[in-house]
Amino acid sequence: MLLLDPQTHQPASEQRLLLHNVTWEEYERLSDAFTNAYPRLNYVEGTLELVMSTSPEHERLKKMIARLLETYAMEKRLNFNGYGNATFRREAAQRGAEPDECYCLGELVEIPDIALEIALTSGGIDKLKLYRGLAVPEVWFWEDGRFRIYCLQDGDYVERDRSSLLPDLDFALLSQFVDSGNQTEGAIAYRNALNS
Repeated sequence: MLLLDPQTHQPASEQRLLLHNVTWEEYERLSDAFTNAYPRLNYVEGTLELVMSTSPEHERLKKMIARLLETYAMEKRLNFNGYGNATFRREAAQRGAEPDECYCLGELVEIPDIALEIALTSGGIDKLKLYRGLAVPEVWFWEDGRFRIYCLQDGDYVERDRSSLLPDLDFALLSQFVDSGNQTEGAIAYRNALNS
């Protein structure tokens, strides 16, 4: 059952459903059938997570972080290209993911270099296990008001203070602008901080 906030008529919280013993073929059929925004599907070795809705807060944070990262890339003149929350699949690894946001350094390739996840709730599929099977080099979580950076090393994720792909990106500075009330003003303030 989808719970709505009585004042905004928006989802009150993220709504997720886990299904077990789902075959790869069943996952592919469902993934192909749902080409719109929801439900978003994540799949790991027979377990299917259907994200039925996200909260306005989740979407606000996702959008703000994306704008800040894209501001950073423009200011540093990086070849930084986004896929948004596109679907990525690897049948051999029995993995399928729809990150909140994802990026490639350089040209867009089959699997993104960076997956961003906004973690406001717990439970669901183990995202590091999911992305490890897809061989995504870095997974960044926004959780409890801060970034957690995981870099793939020798087939496993290691938590780091900095990105290996963007070693000059100061996550402490970036974090200061995530909760800006106005997204445009926050991105401008971040750009000014980068240039000072």
